[in-house]
Amino acid sequence: MIKKQVFQIASIYVPVKRMKSLEAEKVVGIAESILEEGQNNPVLVRADGNRYVLVEGLHRLEALKSLGETTVDGYLVQARKH
Repeated sequence: MIKKQVFQIASIYVPVKRMKSLEAEKVVGIAESILEEGQNNPVLVRADGNRYVLVEGLHRLEALKSLGETTVDGYLVQARKH
């Protein structure tokens, strides 16, 4: 069973390809939801040396950054490199 963990946002690398799909309006909506309800859905990351690579949850991660958060709830998963 995968266990939820807390990750430092600064230690998560977002691939350039993934950043191209970022929608600012969606980030704002998620940030508002996080303010009201907290972070309901963890992000997915994979290990890559001393850092983590974002697998899923770009908009959640960016919403947390916009709110000034330094950590994010997430799952460490085994994923193939893109």
